[in-house]
Amino acid sequence: MGTRGSVLLVDDEDKIRKMLGVALRAEGHEVIEAASARVAQRLLGERGIDVLLVDNLMPEMTGIELIREIAASTPESDRPQILMMTAHATIESAIEAMKLGALDFLQKPFEIDELLVVVHRAIDHQRLRTEHRYLISERAEEFDHYGIVGRSRGMQDVIRKAELVSETKSTVLITGETGTGKELVARAIHARSAQRDMPLIKVSCAAIPDALLESEMFGHVRGAFTGATSNKKGRFALADGGTIFLDEIGTLPLPLQAKLLRVLQEREFEPLGAERTLRVDVRVIAASNRDLRQMVADGRFQEDLFYRLNVIPIDIPPLRERREDITVLTEHFVHKHQQRTGKRIDRMEDGVMAALTAYDWPGNVRELENTIERAVVLSTDRAITARSIAVPGAPATQAPGLPSLKLRQNLEWVERETIRRAIDLSGGIKKDAAELMGISQRALSYYLTKYRIDQA
Repeated sequence: MGTRGSVLLVDDEDKIRKMLGVALRAEGHEVIEAASARVAQRLLGERGIDVLLVDNLMPEMTGIELIREIAASTPESDRPQILMMTAHATIESAIEAMKLGALDFLQKPFEIDELLVVVHRAIDHQRLRTEHRYLISERAEEFDHYGIVGRSRGMQDVIRKAELVSETKSTVLITGETGTGKELVARAIHARSAQRDMPLIKVSCAAIPDALLESEMFGHVRGAFTGATSNKKGRFALADGGTIFLDEIGTLPLPLQAKLLRVLQEREFEPLGAERTLRVDVRVIAASNRDLRQMVADGRFQEDLFYRLNVIPIDIPPLRERREDITVLTEHFVHKHQQRTGKRIDRMEDGVMAALTAYDWPGNVRELENTIERAVVLSTDRAITARSIAVPGAPATQAPGLPSLKLRQNLEWVERETIRRAIDLSGGIKKDAAELMGISQRALSYYLTKYRIDQA
């Protein structure tokens, strides 16, 4: 017996419906009968159906007309599998039905066994479609949990590669402009890996002075250099058994590049000043917003190291190349920051979303999030307005009496000054200040602490 499912049987002849219905029910299927295409339309709108088995020649509305209506009004993922029953004289309609998305057709007269085989196959197709939709949804929710949001083809490719590489311990090189989300991808890979319970250690190569970088990465022993008063474990040792994320790898000095190459090749190193060799079992994920191939050509990055890092390349496209993601990212950040601040946003002023979508976002997702956070903080009447965003192309409106907000290129400056003004106007009373800004007292307390604003 094949997979059981629900079948909507549509035929204007009572005897045919009864005969086919008995055979399908004997196989364990749920059968819903309809004597006309109009009744079938209503039933399809009321409940989910796995298979639509429909005759073509019927009064009022033919089977092919019903199929055309379904194709025009229902997304493919929400349609039942369609099977048409047709006589030889209407074979052209059956071919049109296939073009409109029908899975198959049965030419009358047909054997009951032939019908059962075709229906079983249709139900199997529908189950596969449902499972695929569930897995896609589950994957999107799982990666949303790590902060990766995007429905564009480019971001789906990034997610697919991240999923695949997370099942291995291969070295990964993540490239992309500043603010595209390279660290989020690295965190998602680690969180889905078999080493998820082990450490994920981050090294920001650009943020650590060159003189200290080797010690930070590989550690040192007491007396290795002036100020080394005790032994220190390096980041590679701390990451043993887990993952190390080398951010902005393109800023790594050439001497350290050679030492890193050895770690990648041999999985061993010596701390500064030490005579003993340490071995580590660590997965390396590197990231760069620079063109490492060009740096290799210019002699600023070791070629061997580049190829050792570039085992699995993942390139994150800039936001201007995936504008379809701007809307979903905006909704994500509005939800995130209204929860954090205690504010509620119900709508956006006309023209705001168009401006957000048209802007090129040189700072990519990070810049977009900062813009939306600022817009949520400055919002009034539960709306994000043109005056609360600062991107080219936004509707040119300005709140009367607040000319200083024209300077709001710096998110923190805007937040800090807005809060200070509200505190001043409310005489230092937090409840009144929060009410003046349209935020909760909890959110105001968060910002007072964040910016160390003295209310006294």
